[in-house]
Amino acid sequence: MKISRPACVAGSLVMSAAALVLCSVPASARTSAGVAAVPLAAQQAAAATDPVALNPSHPDQYVVKAGDTLWGIAAMFLRDPWYWPEIWYANPQVQNPHLIYPGDVLTLVYVDGQPKVQLTRGGGAAATGGGAEKLSPHIREEDLSQAIPTLPLDVIGAFLSRGAILQKDEIGRSPYVLSIRDQHLIGAAGNELYVRGDVGAVGTGYTVVHVGEKLVDPEDGAVLGYQGDFVGAGTIRRLGDPATLFINDSGREAMEGDRLITQPTAFPANFAPSAPAKPVEGAIVAVVDGVTQVGQYQVVVINRGTDHGLAVGNLLRIWQAGTVVADSDKPGRVSRKVRLPDEPAGLSMVFRTYDRMSYALVLQATSEIHVQDAVRSPAG
Repeated sequence: MKISRPACVAGSLVMSAAALVLCSVPASARTSAGVAAVPLAAQQAAAATDPVALNPSHPDQYVVKAGDTLWGIAAMFLRDPWYWPEIWYANPQVQNPHLIYPGDVLTLVYVDGQPKVQLTRGGGAAATGGGAEKLSPHIREEDLSQAIPTLPLDVIGAFLSRGAILQKDEIGRSPYVLSIRDQHLIGAAGNELYVRGDVGAVGTGYTVVHVGEKLVDPEDGAVLGYQGDFVGAGTIRRLGDPATLFINDSGREAMEGDRLITQPTAFPANFAPSAPAKPVEGAIVAVVDGVTQVGQYQVVVINRGTDHGLAVGNLLRIWQAGTVVADSDKPGRVSRKVRLPDEPAGLSMVFRTYDRMSYALVLQATSEIHVQDAVRSPAG
């Protein structure tokens, strides 16, 4: 195996598919082993059929900082960040090689003529050119919460606390508001609600939502779920039938018939941006906050899920649906209708999946994005 650092990088490089792994290759692998640099001609000769282009302004080396995201780093090195899993090279000497921490050093190298990114934990001589690094058995304690996330956690956190889509089968089995204490017609923060259904122990937290519009698959008309309009959040104070829920935060008035859903747990913060395993084509069916025009860092619902091969971390390109225009090629002639082609409008990443639908975060919005715009595999 040959490893070298690039003195310069060609615009488009080709890599073979590889599993998602991270690595650490010590400086000794490059210096004491006496490995020669791989010539550019040899790199090009090793090209296969699936080109992966590096970002023209990529760094040769980057020190990870607090506030970074894996998505941002992938975009820093690659023109198409979904190829990120292909540029890692495993080294079992690194504890938790799938995680990246502030202070880690990422260096672009070539392994057997293919571009890879090596990881050096917390800087050190190997990363900074201070000489060979001697590897020896040791224990390093790593706080998983300090690893950089894939997506901006503040954006996802707001969604987790406020956004809700009710799956079709959730409506019938979720607890519901029977009445507001003291015979109020509506309830808000500071009120107690009487609720029926299977609730948890005293102190269990719930989000109260109003069942909104149906989410209908535009392809077959099937009901995928319902918009859950955020009402408030509260905790169970007393058990019984009905039980009592105290509202400690509200965004709108609670009403009889509103539903209780378990407050969502944190999603996995560390996963890799990737292309779907097979071609996917679907559509945006809703925006979590209810608007019709979508921008960067908004959460959308798409009509594709695990049944269609989607997984957490998959990227989908968003296409603005082409409008229908009149075509009058001759004066006085009855115009014909022509649909203009779809145009690329942005990029989204799936971060939570269900059977037939998924949540995705809009990472880039280059044009106006609307409900019913198409989503497709990024290479499509």
